[in-house]
Amino acid sequence: MPGRLQDKVALVVGAGSVGPGWGNGKAASVLFAREGAKLFCADINLEAAEETAGIIRSEGGTAEAIRVDVSSHDDITAMVAACMDAYGRIDVLDNNVGLAEVGGVVELPEEEWDRVMSINLKSCYLAMKHVIPIMVDQRGGSIVNISSIAAIRYTGVPYATYYASKAAMNHLTRATAVQYAPQKVRVNAILPGLMKTPMVEKAVGLAQQYADGDVDEMWRVRDAQCPMGHMGDAWDVAHAALYLASDEAKYVTGIELVVDGGITLKYS
Repeated sequence: MPGRLQDKVALVVGAGSVGPGWGNGKAASVLFAREGAKLFCADINLEAAEETAGIIRSEGGTAEAIRVDVSSHDDITAMVAACMDAYGRIDVLDNNVGLAEVGGVVELPEEEWDRVMSINLKSCYLAMKHVIPIMVDQRGGSIVNISSIAAIRYTGVPYATYYASKAAMNHLTRATAVQYAPQKVRVNAILPGLMKTPMVEKAVGLAQQYADGDVDEMWRVRDAQCPMGHMGDAWDVAHAALYLASDEAKYVTGIELVVDGGITLKYS
């Protein structure tokens, strides 16, 4: 069904990719545009955001790019204002930022806890804080928060900030969904499982935990963990986000959509 987001405006926070290939935000941005949305691509790395916007424009779509520090109230305010200046509305907000820094509660420096919480959780709060009033005025909208199965399972990697921030995101999603359901603002979360994305590849701590720093071996180990025999990719997450963003999900709010190939059914 082409045009599932026809004439809608989508703001994707974390629309760039940290390396070659397709991250979740980059894939979602391009897929949203292919389904008719106008994109506003935000990322801490302006070059990465511009790359995503450039792909969309090269395919005949409409896209703008902006640099944003998602932990900054001023930056988030400016991002939302710029999107409104460009398009006059916001129908879809995709919160797609997150760091997976290795460290349990004993090993983790306090400043690292604060930094990751600001990026993973505060960013979601700030973006919703400034976009929801716009959606209420429009009499509806869809927010998709990209969480993780780490919010509901111990994955074998000691990263306390990732577990805590994503679990908090899940409940923030549920509570906000109930609060704004009467105004037709839907708020849902996607919980990706083990994914093969540039973010995972570039996370030195993850490769160290899995395979003493050997990225290729990490991929092998992660593939073997999955019931389907392989990890997912950014497009699996993007297609889930497209469903939640579209009017096909007009009666869906407050859910945690697990996209994990079945791993949380047997985690080991």
